[in-house]
Amino acid sequence: MKAVRIHKTGGPEVLQLEDIELPPPGPDQVRIKHTVIGVNFVDTYHRSGLYNMPLPAILGSEAAGVVETVGSNVRTLKVGDRVAYCMVRGAYADAANVPAWNAVKLPASISDEIAASALLKGLTARYLLKATYPVKRGQTILLHAAAGGVGLIAAQWAKYLGVRVIGTVGSDDKAELAKANGCDVVLNVRGEDWVKRMRELTNGAGVPVVYDSIGKDTFMRSLDCLDVRGMLVYFGNASGAVPPFDPLILSGKGSLYLTRPTLASYMRNAEELKETSDDLFAVVASGAVRITVNQRFKLKDVRAAHEALHSRSTTGATVLLP
Repeated sequence: MKAVRIHKTGGPEVLQLEDIELPPPGPDQVRIKHTVIGVNFVDTYHRSGLYNMPLPAILGSEAAGVVETVGSNVRTLKVGDRVAYCMVRGAYADAANVPAWNAVKLPASISDEIAASALLKGLTARYLLKATYPVKRGQTILLHAAAGGVGLIAAQWAKYLGVRVIGTVGSDDKAELAKANGCDVVLNVRGEDWVKRMRELTNGAGVPVVYDSIGKDTFMRSLDCLDVRGMLVYFGNASGAVPPFDPLILSGKGSLYLTRPTLASYMRNAEELKETSDDLFAVVASGAVRITVNQRFKLKDVRAAHEALHSRSTTGATVLLP
């Protein structure tokens, strides 16, 4: 089968499409023939070496498809089931062996493309808004990268929960997209003093929570946007990792809270995964959250997909087609 592997870390040029043999699934695994593969910014962290992993490695951690083979211990799935999974590396390929508990059955209302586009990003938006900092109706929040994959889902979901959303983007085109997907106000981080503007929008008080997936370029200014005892939810490094800083800064800015969550901590077992994915599929099926797939690449064109991510020219979801 075809798979995209890296033998060393680096830029998009290290991505290699190769022929490999996939062994039979283990007793607790299923083999999934992929129909659509999700592309996420975290894939670039694995490729670049920001997040270490053994090499050589197949990239990607999200896909949808059909169960081809089940392991001897598997009772929850059968051949022919439509499923999706995330947080299991090895998705940039024609097929993958995945722990059965990680594979979520897809309802008829959710297409393979929507599932592969939405599972990782949607479960991320879900834990941000409903677990890490559970938002409340009537609150105002600040959401960075509001036109990105997670941002578009989170903004719509927050709006559905009765929250006023201030989003940030990096261009005027992305501002229009963010406004059309749940943001009440959109600030351009490259064209205005967004901290000052955010303070004006909250009558000087700041917001109770900032969701920041940008990292280095926005981290310190995000702290300046928080109300007393507010929380900075720092969940991504799109501009690079945040350098070490003095924790006393948090007390000086109003006894602030800081957390660095990851999705794995919110889907530790089959029960948590089912609860969160059921919630996601329900809100998508209701129409409250629309999933937009704006970039599609063939698996062989994976380098172009990663180059598009780095240029920040993408909006919504990006997928690969085997």
